[in-house]
Amino acid sequence: MKIYLVGGAVRDMVLEKPPHDLDYVVFGTTPEEMSARGFERVGKDFPVFLHPQTRDEYALARKEIKTGNKHTDFKFIFSPDVTPQEDMQRRDFTCNALMYDAENEKIVDLVGGIDDIKQHIIRHVNTEHFIEDPLRVLRMCRFAAKLDFEIAPETMKLAQDMTRTGMLSHLTPERIWKEFEAALNTQHFDKFILTMRECGALKTVLPEVHKLWDTPERTDYHPEGNSGAHTILVLRQGYNLSPKIKFALLLHDIGKIDTPKDILPRHIGHDVAGLPRIETICNRLKVPHKYRDFALLVAKNHMKFHCAPQMRNHKFVTFLEELTDNFRDGKQMIDFMRACKCDSFGRGSVYATDENAEIFAAARRCLHNFRIQRDIKAVDMPNFDKLTKDKTFRQKFMEFRAKRIC
Repeated sequence: MKIYLVGGAVRDMVLEKPPHDLDYVVFGTTPEEMSARGFERVGKDFPVFLHPQTRDEYALARKEIKTGNKHTDFKFIFSPDVTPQEDMQRRDFTCNALMYDAENEKIVDLVGGIDDIKQHIIRHVNTEHFIEDPLRVLRMCRFAAKLDFEIAPETMKLAQDMTRTGMLSHLTPERIWKEFEAALNTQHFDKFILTMRECGALKTVLPEVHKLWDTPERTDYHPEGNSGAHTILVLRQGYNLSPKIKFALLLHDIGKIDTPKDILPRHIGHDVAGLPRIETICNRLKVPHKYRDFALLVAKNHMKFHCAPQMRNHKFVTFLEELTDNFRDGKQMIDFMRACKCDSFGRGSVYATDENAEIFAAARRCLHNFRIQRDIKAVDMPNFDKLTKDKTFRQKFMEFRAKRIC
């Protein structure tokens, strides 16, 4: 029996990063022998075992045979005779097909993975196996974002052929979202979107976002010229923010697509127009509610936020009240303002410094007054007990709050 550390942990060793998710492959053994050594079997489709002490995963070496269109449609062949060369051929990319021999303290590279890592290239291992699994197209895009690597031309060509022939339609929404959420957790989520666009996957998975590149912008506000380029610049501003904020940034201008020609490129009302589209996207991909709800809030309110510096006190209080109803605490308000800040800076050139200064002053004003507003009650109004509680009462309360917080 021979055991190797495999996959991302070995790749991270080459990159001189701390390894995570230690996975092992075992050659020259059987499920029965693994169980006899105290390993706990957990795999249903194929034998995966947990180490009795470390609880790390150990998988038996195997070969795979495609049996259908879905990415799960494979027959697995396990045998003590499976060689490292055969096992590595089923791996997706060369950077993930390295093995570490702890006994001899050396990395085993059978596919040129070390050179590709050093050159920051993502390259498929085996053409036949790569095109059998449509999920590998999305994994290619995700690893481009995770590692900030470029795609080898021959690998990009395969991915483009796979999307063109409709292979991605065989992926379940749950599996698509899993890759998508993993990409949201990287610092280069913008690269995930751009790589998806280049290989054609974006048009299949998120056709609404794909259309943003065909949506013109006013160049005096957006020198980059179209909504897709603007969205990428916005995502780059939010590279270190939470996945929830990045998802909202991706969809904040989705209401601009299919804008009637008579209001192009002003995009009047795109904030409200985006709401049903966000609902549609989230329902189609089975996106968790926390992502959907925050994306809806940002899309609905980001234009009002940018107009806050010009609002009169009464209008500002009304806007603030709407936000207060939507956000449970100050942290959510801060996340909203971070999203708006990314939108403001996501321009094709250095945008008006004075305008940005006004917007961020309004942001501080919003957060400060948000905290104050929660403590302002109608009973605080002078002569509250004597006031007539009629249709004019709300107006009087709004005026009272405006004087207190503006």
